[in-house]
Amino acid sequence: MYCNYCGKSIQDDANVCAYCGTRVGGVIARKRLVRPREGRKVAGVCLGMAEYFDIDVTIVRVVWLITAFATGVGFIGYLIAWIVMPEEPYLLQAQAPAGGQQVPNP
Repeated sequence: MYCNYCGKSIQDDANVCAYCGTRVGGVIARKRLVRPREGRKVAGVCLGMAEYFDIDVTIVRVVWLITAFATGVGFIGYLIAWIVMPEEPYLLQAQAPAGGQQVPNP
């Protein structure tokens, strides 16, 4: 299988391109609705919704703003979602090998 964005060959069962990091194919949405720690503007509510429903975050933000200014419900809904949606867990970094040895690249 090939990535549609960078054109490199990737594994057939890959959800994300190992070279450019973009999602490929029909990716199943996240199992949990969470607020991501990276890429968010205010609290991550819109980004979390966009990732959960697998749509563009800009569309979610525009719809949320229109709802907020047109009806006022968007402001209250955003605050409730900010409180109710859990944050994404921290990702642990891989530790360097013991003794300061470098791992050779194949």
